[in-house]
Amino acid sequence: MAFTSDLIPLASDLAMRVSDFHFDLPPESIAQEPLADRANSRLLHLDRKNRTWHDLTFRDFPNLLRSTDLLVLNNTKVFPARLYGHRGGARAHPLSPHNSASREFLRGQVEVLLTHQTGEFEWDCLVRPGRKIGVGEKLFFGDRRSDARPELEAEVIARGTYGERSIRFSPVDDFFARVERLGHIPLPPYIDREDRPADRDRYQTVYAKSRGSVAAPTAGLHFTPEILEAIRARGIEIAEITLHVGLGTFQPVRVENVEEHKLHRESYEISPAAADPINKAKTEGRRVVAVGTTTVRTLEFAAQQVASSFARNSSDAPLLCPGRGEADIFIYPGYKFRAVDALLTNFHLPESTLLMLVSALAGTDLVMSAYRHAVDAGYRFYSYGDCMFIE
Repeated sequence: MAFTSDLIPLASDLAMRVSDFHFDLPPESIAQEPLADRANSRLLHLDRKNRTWHDLTFRDFPNLLRSTDLLVLNNTKVFPARLYGHRGGARAHPLSPHNSASREFLRGQVEVLLTHQTGEFEWDCLVRPGRKIGVGEKLFFGDRRSDARPELEAEVIARGTYGERSIRFSPVDDFFARVERLGHIPLPPYIDREDRPADRDRYQTVYAKSRGSVAAPTAGLHFTPEILEAIRARGIEIAEITLHVGLGTFQPVRVENVEEHKLHRESYEISPAAADPINKAKTEGRRVVAVGTTTVRTLEFAAQQVASSFARNSSDAPLLCPGRGEADIFIYPGYKFRAVDALLTNFHLPESTLLMLVSALAGTDLVMSAYRHAVDAGYRFYSYGDCMFIE
């Protein structure tokens, strides 16, 4: 069944408020568990030109693509970035020796979410309890027995806002092996349960290769090897880029005006094997279809870098160049897309930067109307939920 949006567009993109991207979502609409079959998700097909949408399933996705399309995937791999440890208590305020809870308070449990690697053993992270952990504090991870040596040790070297810290781990030969052993899959806070061993597989795309993300590129969670083979069987090209999802995924928008928000940087890489077919597709007037907002941010940031370094009238400038860097592009309505023509994406949080990106591509009024339909129609939202294809 097709539906048409009849909402009035926002009066002006020059005065966008974060509240313009609000919608009501009942808690029961938030998916807490993945489906047994990845490809059984529902898919809302959004037609920008006709301002309509259709209720489909993800198994319909290969047939929504054109044979000339180029599909671009983000092959980042989630690692168990949530660590539980305890504090050394060296920088804590003194407590009364008569307080029976003082020792447990000083050496109590701490949660660390590694979000961005800045050096061989240095990381930006989120910590809890944030207010109690200052610069110089020692953190220990592993066996808590008094006679056991911790598997990982770290020191807080800088303090940010809202629980952000920079920490430095003591050098070890097998750092990531220890993180894999000690860490937990960092399920988003709206999944109201502890992570389980099954999440190590299910909160990961089937094409994940490059370790470094603290959150999955969730639009890719719907793909199976069979779906990918069906896409290739139609002669559709597939290219892979990498963007390691970082703190921006967990960062709420704390300003009233959209334009005032700033995104954290996230590491990306575009290989020559990906840049060449992307440039060729755009030169030939073929569609570039992005799987996920992470792919959009990578391609648009790379295209923006090229556009700023070549003369505007340069006819031989490529759309983007291979390379690696740190992307911090914030896409919201009014943005002119250079690389991406269509998008497969999950349903996003109210008032989030990802919802703003989707609205930039499809129009705020159409997207918000489609979201309200999705709520009413019982779509499953967020990371383990259903998806939308925008063309």
